Amino acid sequence: MNLRRRIHAGTLASSFVFLLLAAMYFRGCGAELDARGAERSALLQFKRSVSADPAELLRGWNSSVDHCSWPGVACDGRYRVVSVNISAKGGSFPFLPCTRFAPYRRSCGDPGRRLAGRLSAAVGSLSELRVLSLPFHGFDGEIPVGIWGMENLEVLDLEGNSISGSLPSRLPRRLRVLNLASNSIEGEIRPSLSRCIDLETLDLSGNQINGTIPKFLGGLSKLRELYLSFNRLGGSIPDEIGYGCRSLQILDLSGNLLAGSIPSNLGSCTELQVLLLFSNLLDGYIPSDLGRLNKLQVMDLSRNSLSGTVPAELGNCLELSVIVLLNLYEPELQEAASKSVDIDEFNYFQGRLAENITALPKLRVLWAPRAMFQGEIPGNWGTCESLEMVNLGQNLFTGQIPKVFGQCKNLRFLNLSSNSLTGWLDKELPVPCMDVFDISGNRLSASIPRFTYKECPSSQFPLDDVSSAYTSFFAYKSRTGVDFPILETDGEFLIYHNFGKNDFKGTLPFLPLASSRYGNHTVYAFLANGNHLFGSLNALILEKCNKVNRLIMDLSNNMVHGVVSSEVGAVCSSLVVLDVSNNQISGTIPVSFGLLWKLVNLDMSRNLLQGKIPDSIKQLKSLTYLSLASNNLSGHIPFGMDQLQSLKVLDLSSNSLTGYIPSDLVKMTNLTALLLNDNKLSGSIPSAFANKTSLTKFNISVNNLSGPLPLNASTLRCDSVFGNPLLQPCHTYSLSVPSSDLQGSSQNPQAYTDSPPGSTPNDSGNSGFSSIEIASIASAAAIVSVLLTLIVLYIYTRKCAPRSSIGSSGRKEVAIFVDIGVPLTYESVARATGGFNASNCIGSGGFGATYKAEISPGVLVAIKRLAVGRFQGVQQFHAEIKTLGRWRHPNLVTLIGYHVSDSEMFLIYNYLPGGNLERFIQERSRRPVDWRMLHKIALDIACALAYLHEQCVPRILHRDVKPSNILLDNEFNAYLSDFGLARLLGNSETHATTGVAGTFGYVAPEYAMTCRVSDKADVYSYGVVLLELISDKKALDPSFSPYGNGFNIVTWACMLLQKGRAREFFTDGLWDVAPHDDLVETLHLGVKCTVDSLSIRPTMKQVVKRLKELQPPHKTGVDLDDWTEIDKRNGERPALKKVDGDTKTVSFRQKNSGFTVQMVVLHQALVMQQLLMEYGSPKTTEIIFIHEQQSVDLEWHNWIILLLSTCVT
Repeated sequence: MNLRRRIHAGTLASSFVFLLLAAMYFRGCGAELDARGAERSALLQFKRSVSADPAELLRGWNSSVDHCSWPGVACDGRYRVVSVNISAKGGSFPFLPCTRFAPYRRSCGDPGRRLAGRLSAAVGSLSELRVLSLPFHGFDGEIPVGIWGMENLEVLDLEGNSISGSLPSRLPRRLRVLNLASNSIEGEIRPSLSRCIDLETLDLSGNQINGTIPKFLGGLSKLRELYLSFNRLGGSIPDEIGYGCRSLQILDLSGNLLAGSIPSNLGSCTELQVLLLFSNLLDGYIPSDLGRLNKLQVMDLSRNSLSGTVPAELGNCLELSVIVLLNLYEPELQEAASKSVDIDEFNYFQGRLAENITALPKLRVLWAPRAMFQGEIPGNWGTCESLEMVNLGQNLFTGQIPKVFGQCKNLRFLNLSSNSLTGWLDKELPVPCMDVFDISGNRLSASIPRFTYKECPSSQFPLDDVSSAYTSFFAYKSRTGVDFPILETDGEFLIYHNFGKNDFKGTLPFLPLASSRYGNHTVYAFLANGNHLFGSLNALILEKCNKVNRLIMDLSNNMVHGVVSSEVGAVCSSLVVLDVSNNQISGTIPVSFGLLWKLVNLDMSRNLLQGKIPDSIKQLKSLTYLSLASNNLSGHIPFGMDQLQSLKVLDLSSNSLTGYIPSDLVKMTNLTALLLNDNKLSGSIPSAFANKTSLTKFNISVNNLSGPLPLNASTLRCDSVFGNPLLQPCHTYSLSVPSSDLQGSSQNPQAYTDSPPGSTPNDSGNSGFSSIEIASIASAAAIVSVLLTLIVLYIYTRKCAPRSSIGSSGRKEVAIFVDIGVPLTYESVARATGGFNASNCIGSGGFGATYKAEISPGVLVAIKRLAVGRFQGVQQFHAEIKTLGRWRHPNLVTLIGYHVSDSEMFLIYNYLPGGNLERFIQERSRRPVDWRMLHKIALDIACALAYLHEQCVPRILHRDVKPSNILLDNEFNAYLSDFGLARLLGNSETHATTGVAGTFGYVAPEYAMTCRVSDKADVYSYGVVLLELISDKKALDPSFSPYGNGFNIVTWACMLLQKGRAREFFTDGLWDVAPHDDLVETLHLGVKCTVDSLSIRPTMKQVVKRLKELQPPHKTGVDLDDWTEIDKRNGERPALKKVDGDTKTVSFRQKNSGFTVQMVVLHQALVMQQLLMEYGSPKTTEIIFIHEQQSVDLEWHNWIILLLSTCVT
């Protein structure tokens, strides 16, 4: 009985437990079902928030299908959503693979697959979600707060969207991957990231993140990939990254504003494979400790301000495949990168290129143009089986080109241009796959080689690694960066072989391209200009021309002679560019040239061509540039030239063309330059030219034209129509030679007669002038030239001597640009200068003397009295000076007004009492050395020149930058004077006078050789001034005489830098008060401004940028001297405002500074500790306490003054 009861009781208990477990199970199932239903709803809500789905990626998301089967959704065993992964990846730019290379990371996206809209907050309810990956879509707005609260989230990838906002104060602790690259994230990197101790990949590149790189990133021990490139991060690279980088494999900090040096402890990151630091403000040396990175594959340090030698220890990095030390290509290609600042290339290395670097066994890319390497190119390149690209152009290499390059079967890019290489090359080069081969600008001799036939090996490297990204990037930039008219057709491939500007001799070579490279998609550029090649341009040389799609050929400046074969047009229809200018080609222009239907540029100028211009030339519908100048062509200009609607430049000058100017030339809508001068054209100028406003260069001078002048001052200038005796006189007729940037103004003395070049007087029976007339004109011109020279010398020797009279003829009006509060008249100027008495003369220069004038008590101006006769006519002077008066810049002397008449010319400027920079430098020993002051003077003048070069239209060249033309005020702000005056000179002086060309010691070397000036000539002069400013020497200091002729401050600076004795260059005391690195970098900048190569010299805009990077820190706080100065203002003290019973405040702005100063005046009774707690905030830059104990001013007596300075600029 008891047994049955026990059994029954047990059965009941078991049943109860079973029912309880069943209830719990079904309850759990119900909860799971509810959760799954909620997740399905959340996903559908996400779908509804998508405003665009062009590829219907979410089409399968519907209620009829289990959501775990939806595209892009993954669930775990409990049917809970753990992953949402929908990528729009799939696109790519031409030639640019989708890799982790930041400059074109957005090429990974496919616009046709992009979802758009805002991220739904419902995603945050997917509590089990571990992966949320939606890269390369078009989601915008901020990331919902709920997503940041998903504690199970391990991967968040929203790269390539338009996400905005900032990083949150809280992040999921389990995050392993956080990828927000290429969005619009702002703000700083939050400390909340330090919670993510499992983080392996952090990618915030291509945003607008500012602040500094936080030190705690060095504590993320599992971090393998760190991408912070193309943001606005400043400060330095934290040492902590080097200390805690046990797992770090990729470090990409490029495209920021990082300053300081490269931490040497990065050499401790032994797992590092990719190091990208390009486009920053880093300076100092490359640490030799980087040679310990035995797994390093890619290193890019370009576009910084690094210096010193490149450490040979890098040769220990045996895995290294890409080394980029300098890069003259802009790195930004995508809109994500365009948000970053533009950093120019300022790396400047010294010494030789170490041989153990070039011998690295896996080296693929060595990119170091303009690195200033010296010595010979290393001969040891290992087995070079991997070598693909070498760019060592624009260095200082000497010796021969190593033969080993011929063994590098994968070598596709070799640039050794603009060095001083000598010797010769083998007749055959066994590198058929050379896409870019540039050895131009050297001193190579013998004959031009050809590339031997071999099949190009296919690439043995994957296309998605960073190394291949670099090869693709450089190949793409070298293709798109050329100046050739290549049509952007899919599949076209440029092969560029440049042998130009050497000493190659021999007959014209066959096209050196290897036959294996011929093809329907090949664009071949063969450049051999500037050599000593001879022979004729015949069909045999061009027989393989049509085996390429497009051919670019430059044979200019050689000794090519003979006639052009009549078969050229038939056998070489692929010609796009043909430049054979400045040779000795004779005969006629073949009619078959009309078959060159792809031709875009044709230049046959400066040859010996005769006969007529063939009518077939009109068939070249793609032609944009046609120059046949300086030949002996005759006959008419072909009618129907308006069929060439693409033509922009037509230069037929300096020939013997006759007949009328065809009126259909006016119908050429794209024509910007028409040069017909120095021919025998007759008839009238077509009246329609009066409306041809597109012409920027127009010259028809020295012909036999007659009739009226069409009224259009912008097109028909007097200097472009002179030398036509039967033409209506020009009202502002000038004897100046017409100027042109093209060839329209030949330097040949015969160019301005009607005789063709090389003809004798007997050949000119139909000329417009007889030989007697020509002789008379020549004699008169010689006499005038001598008289002008004597006048200039006379004026120069007089300097400040007063004239016999101030001028009694002409109108005596003074034109005013700036109101100075008192009337300015001719009489007041004459009275204030004492009739331009020498006692008031404060300086003189190439343009005239300068006088100090006190117009009324306390109102001072400077009067520059110009030498009458040196400047162009009154009407043109008015036009130019009005333009001059419009220029305004804080560092340009202000032009207040001017007067001009037949007997007197002067300009009125604001008076600057601080004298000029020349006197400042001479008297520097009288004042303490102040690095901030010297830097500010250098920056002021750089800004002024950059304004003249970059913002003035037309661009203004100063031409005489020197210390005496730099003026100072009492607070040592610098101002550039005498700018724009060269524009007022007559054309006869624009290239000859010392007043325009510059001052000896400051003149760029290219002027001595070419008599040409450019903005880079101003840069050179500025560099000399900069070197003088920071040294104790003049440009041509007497102490240089023991070194011999030609030794100047530039060569002295280079000598000290090369010998490692830079400290000796600086003025006494400067080394002790200024940062040594900044001083050396400023010295490097001065030297860089004065290099011989114009391409290496920076622009003034780049100089300004570099100087701002070297700017000394602002003076923080206000010291006692500042307060004392305020206290002396006698009644001008700002009124105090009472805040409470114990404090008073007042604000004022310091003069000539970027600070607003707030003064808080507190009673002595306040406790010091309380002051610090109350006013010493973290943003306080400096706190200074001044206790005035003996002041007799009751208002300020016995107060403690707390000065807090806050930068407002």
